[in-house]
Amino acid sequence: MNTEIKDKYINPYTDFGFKKLFGTDINKELLISFLNAVFNGEQIITDLQYRNNEHLGTCCDERKAIFDVYCETERGEKIIVEMQNAAQQYFKDRSVYYATFPIQEQAKPGDWNFELKHVYTIGIINFTFENEATDNNPRHHVQLLDTCTHKVFYDKLTFIYLEMPKFNKTEDELVSMYDKWLYVLRNLSRLQERPRALQERVFTRLFEQAEIAKYSPAELRNYEISFKAYRDLCNIVDYTSSESLAKGIEIGTHNTQQSNIQRMHAMNMSAETIACALGMPIEEVKAALHNLL
Repeated sequence: MNTEIKDKYINPYTDFGFKKLFGTDINKELLISFLNAVFNGEQIITDLQYRNNEHLGTCCDERKAIFDVYCETERGEKIIVEMQNAAQQYFKDRSVYYATFPIQEQAKPGDWNFELKHVYTIGIINFTFENEATDNNPRHHVQLLDTCTHKVFYDKLTFIYLEMPKFNKTEDELVSMYDKWLYVLRNLSRLQERPRALQERVFTRLFEQAEIAKYSPAELRNYEISFKAYRDLCNIVDYTSSESLAKGIEIGTHNTQQSNIQRMHAMNMSAETIACALGMPIEEVKAALHNLL
């Protein structure tokens, strides 16, 4: 195993780590427990089915959506679970756009009355929203609201965002399963043993699946690749922050985009990592890199 990885448990913010814990049939109980903790009684999930994570638009010119985890409950509700490590200029737009895919796929041929099943988007974000910096609550529960009555106008489309940097509870402060799951997500890779507060059976399963020493050689290689991509992304965020976010990532101007791409390419960042950090389509980043050659 790569000697740069010293942790005992995987980092759930890596693509490999997130999908290892939440994106496989063998660990479905982990995802069900996490979702029930997030919903906090709004609905109870007893079973779910994983759906195809890649969705194409309705015509060949439309962009595709690749979900981190996409599943359906036994009642037909659709749930998207996404991990996002870096702020993007149009992150909220992206969430809304992705939610349209499980909405449109419910259309039925012939005589259809347009009845829809609930669509949930759960966003686990490793940053804070710019206009929410003074709010210490990590949870945002978003639905279509009537601004006159302040009542929910449409209850079948829900976005739940969890700003992980705002969750700072210690082990002694953990009470609910919601607290415990956020604590695990925030601290897993820093732990050396299972905390005493996490004695539920589902966490026994989680720590077994998260222990790096138990992985096969192929799993270790995949995790190393994913860990390197995560570390590179963190370096990009740190780099652009030190340059000042206003100057470092002014995505709205073409010249600044080109400058950022060029600097990051010089740091041996991949096109995929650059696109993720700058919130740009991968095709535009590849085109810009081609022009640099």
